[in-house]
Amino acid sequence: MHEMSIAAAVVEQVDTAAREHGAPAVARVRLRVGELAGVVPEALDFCFELACTGTLVEGAALDTEPVAARARCAPCGVEWAVGMPPDLACPDCRRGSGVELLSGRELQILDVQWAGPSGAPAEQKG
Repeated sequence: MHEMSIAAAVVEQVDTAAREHGAPAVARVRLRVGELAGVVPEALDFCFELACTGTLVEGAALDTEPVAARARCAPCGVEWAVGMPPDLACPDCRRGSGVELLSGRELQILDVQWAGPSGAPAEQKG
C-alpha cells in the first residue's frame, strides 16, 4: 500500500518542521492530491493516523484538497478534463501526441497548523 509510505513521509516532514519551529504539537495538515496521483483518500486517512503515532503530529486532522486532472493539446490548444480512466487523446482533433498534462499528479503539503500549548490551533505555516 503506497499510501503508508506517503503518509509516513508527510508525517516525518511535518514532525521535523514542528520540532524546528518549537511547536508543541500539530493541529492540522493540508495536502493537495491530484486525481492521477494514485492515492485512495480513505487509505491515506487511515495510514496518516497510524503514521502519526508517537510524533508531534499525533491527533492532527488531515485535510486533502483534490485536484482534477486536466490536459492541453499543443497542436490545437484545446484543454479538457482527463477523467478516470485517463483519456489523453484530444477531444477536438483526436491527436494523442503533443498533449501536455496540466494538473492531476500533484502530491504536496499545502500548509500546517501548529497547535498551541493547550492543544488549540495556533500559527499556520504555508
